[in-house]
Amino acid sequence: MRNVLISGGGIAGCALALLLSERGFAPTVVERAPAPRTGGQAVDVRGVALEVLERAGLLERAREARTRMRGMSVLDAEGHEVERSTEFTYSSGRLDGPDIELLREDLVELLLAATRERGGTEYVFGDGLTALTEEPGGVRADFRHGPSRVFDLVVGADGLRSAVRHLVFGPAEEFTHHLGSYVAVFGAENFLGLEDWQVWYRNEGTGFGIMPVRGNTELRVAAGFDSGPLPRDTDLRAVISGRLAAVPWEGDRLAKAAREAPDFHCDAIAQVRMDHWSHGRAVLLGDAGYCPTPLSGQGTSLALVGAHLLAEALAGADGDHAAAFARYEARMRPFVALNQALATENPGGPPAEASMARAKAGISLDG
Repeated sequence: MRNVLISGGGIAGCALALLLSERGFAPTVVERAPAPRTGGQAVDVRGVALEVLERAGLLERAREARTRMRGMSVLDAEGHEVERSTEFTYSSGRLDGPDIELLREDLVELLLAATRERGGTEYVFGDGLTALTEEPGGVRADFRHGPSRVFDLVVGADGLRSAVRHLVFGPAEEFTHHLGSYVAVFGAENFLGLEDWQVWYRNEGTGFGIMPVRGNTELRVAAGFDSGPLPRDTDLRAVISGRLAAVPWEGDRLAKAAREAPDFHCDAIAQVRMDHWSHGRAVLLGDAGYCPTPLSGQGTSLALVGAHLLAEALAGADGDHAAAFARYEARMRPFVALNQALATENPGGPPAEASMARAKAGISLDG
């Protein structure tokens, strides 16, 4: 039970690869993108997830890579400031707290570098799964480009649109629950001249948050709009660009940035809810099994804690993957429930500080 295929080279997949390799497993990570993905939003590592990084020897590196916001402004429809804070931001919470906000790509690179430094992990970029067939003693994985291979176990750490979940459990529609909006994330040059300061805006069903990154040379924009589920072939870039163009404040420049951004990504705000996260020799991790949505602010922390618990369960199972999966799920489910509830607690705004405090510390790694 040492040869483990991990589908997905994001935070969940790279964290699990690191933690499994440290415990004597031989992980192979397959990622559809031709290289580690760049772009994406700032993510948060909170509560017990900080302990995961500390045990992995990566906490100080993560702190060095953190964002350095001084505060935020909330704007009205015309772009006038109606609220400001130098104590917290919507994206990261309290600025004087122990939690860490950093760019998604920086956390992935940190985890990737650690696996390469410590050895034992194989990465396959530019490929993806087309079929999984369980055989006596293993799972045969068929790939779009590479030859078929047999693995002891398969982990789906491949996000909201998980290929492993689709192949093993069924269509996404059976497990994803739309929460009434879409969000796009993309980069742009810092045409607003922001200096370590965020701005947040909402008008008639369209809103966005903008933060400067990379020494204030770039912006990361998270733009969303209210909508029920749209057909899968909808041109979401065109929808977002059109919505932004109609915004009274900076709409033209934001729409242009959305149309031209090479790192543009957009998807529904949807939670994944499942009765079980494993079947046979396959198991789900992170957003693939229990996406809480960006509204919770806890997707990264769930991925890191889930990776730790799954690696610990497999290492202590003496080859019994079914027992390992059951232990992982029994320990993780209450923590997932607490954190998924954050996304629906306060529609249109971040969860209450007290709720976040309970949820982010709602599990012990040694329990």
